[in-house]
Amino acid sequence: MSDDCCNHGISRRAALTGGVAAAAAAVAAARPAMAQAADPYADPAEPALPPSDMKLDLSRAALVVTDPQNDFLSPNGVTWGVVGPSVEKHNTVANIEKLFKAAKARDMTVAVSPHYYYPTDHGWKFEGALEKLMHKIGMFDRKGALSLEGFEGSGADFLELYKPYINDGKTIVTSPHKVYGPESNDMILQLRKQKVDQIILAGMSANLCTESHMREFLEQGFEVAVVKDATAAAMLPEGDGYLAALVNFRYMANAVWTTEQAVELIANA
Repeated sequence: MSDDCCNHGISRRAALTGGVAAAAAAVAAARPAMAQAADPYADPAEPALPPSDMKLDLSRAALVVTDPQNDFLSPNGVTWGVVGPSVEKHNTVANIEKLFKAAKARDMTVAVSPHYYYPTDHGWKFEGALEKLMHKIGMFDRKGALSLEGFEGSGADFLELYKPYINDGKTIVTSPHKVYGPESNDMILQLRKQKVDQIILAGMSANLCTESHMREFLEQGFEVAVVKDATAAAMLPEGDGYLAALVNFRYMANAVWTTEQAVELIANA
């Protein structure tokens, strides 16, 4: 960034008959048309997967926002050169605010999972490709775990637009996640202590922290709705991170909503 088991036997493959096989054939036949679609992010005209049956219950639901921080969402952030076009296309900044506002209006549990790196994190002996880059460009850097020196307005700080919602004394701000998912912070504990088992998920970035949070929440038994236009991702020669995430959201999440749908569901739940 410039400024993110199975050894199936023959019998299992042979069992792919009837509706499932027909759906798979339809998807294969549709690939050329899909590739030529004007909007690569548009929902498929004829989905093969079953529709969502998730029913929002505010008494056991939370809005979870990953990395609502300057380095991702501000034009001054170190990743803006590669995430900015995606953020702007999906109106991500405004959509995340709409979710915060809707959740606060209904006194919903709201939790934020931030990404911070301290000086000791730069001493890691091995790193993945994105970790190497994030450390190199100083993304989400803080002076230390016990210091807020230089934090205000830094790349690690929350977007100014969101601070009234995050700093209201009610929003849960978890300890930082260190790679992509919530396994290394206290997010799961905080949600369990609120008796939350439904999650509306948004934030940055789509194919990294947002998707990783979704995967872990699902593994932990939560029901997860991802808000697809309240996230965004880098576009690099290696691929479009948003498109990669969108495919997995459709495959795995209990629901994939737009911000408009999520706000309406929160208001009417």
